[in-house]
Amino acid sequence: MNEQALYLINYGLYIVGSKTDSKINAQISNTVFQVTNKPNTIVISINKSNYTHEFIETSKLFTVSIIAKTAPLSLIGNFGFKSGKNVNKFEKISHLLTKNGLPVVLEHTLGYIECRVVNSIDVFTHTLCVGEVIDAEIFKKDEPMTYAYYHEIKNAQAPKSTPIYQAPKSSKKYVCKVCGWVYDPEVGDPDGGIKPGTEFEDIPDNWVCPVCGAAKSDFELLK
Repeated sequence: MNEQALYLINYGLYIVGSKTDSKINAQISNTVFQVTNKPNTIVISINKSNYTHEFIETSKLFTVSIIAKTAPLSLIGNFGFKSGKNVNKFEKISHLLTKNGLPVVLEHTLGYIECRVVNSIDVFTHTLCVGEVIDAEIFKKDEPMTYAYYHEIKNAQAPKSTPIYQAPKSSKKYVCKVCGWVYDPEVGDPDGGIKPGTEFEDIPDNWVCPVCGAAKSDFELLK
């Protein structure tokens, strides 16, 4: 069986949020799709080990913030490579709360969808949550982020807890031991001030991973 065929399936990148009685949390999800339009329902896929999974199970509510194509890697890193158990992901992120108290990210997003869970399906490591849309809004018209763009243009990896995670291919590049982002000298890190063609050894020591914020010393050579 050629499992590479699975990587031909298209995905987006979204921020899925939820709440408990006293806290809010959110995570990156690549699997969000509409199922019906009468009523409007969508499905999200959430890893059972993720903190947000607990919030959705408790509240039976969730939001989907749609990430813009121009969003920086740091936004994906904040919601995809950190745990709400250890940090407040919204501390430095502009956001609003819906009438139901659910978080919506305002930075680098195009709009949001708010849902009430009407069904849940157990699928091995993940739960498919079927949500009936109870509110939605568009902030601006632009292109949404796709996983293909994130991976190929931004040179980034999906979190290990997502269904589409792929281990980086071996090459003479450097990989972040924390989040798996690969530094490619040919691409550099323009958002971080590192021009294409810059060798890893020539990067300033105070440079950090554009996805998770790890130090340069947390990178290792891909062998």
